[in-house]
Amino acid sequence: MVTKTLTITKDAYERLKMLKKPDESFSKVIKRITEDKQDIMRFAGILSDISDKDFEEMKQSIRDLRKRSFSRLRNR
Repeated sequence: MVTKTLTITKDAYERLKMLKKPDESFSKVIKRITEDKQDIMRFAGILSDISDKDFEEMKQSIRDLRKRSFSRLRNR
């Protein structure tokens, strides 16, 4: 197997490490996160069985995450 040595920042390494599964090599992580994305339609209907309460909680969580993300972007 041919190998290449890469130089990355500590921050990039830590992010990659967080994505790594317990028995996964860094090469496999990189392959997994860079592979072609599958058809989004495979998720169609996935939330059809959740309750109205759970759906509203999810929507509120998404709103909160967006607000925090936009806030962080404005502060940069």
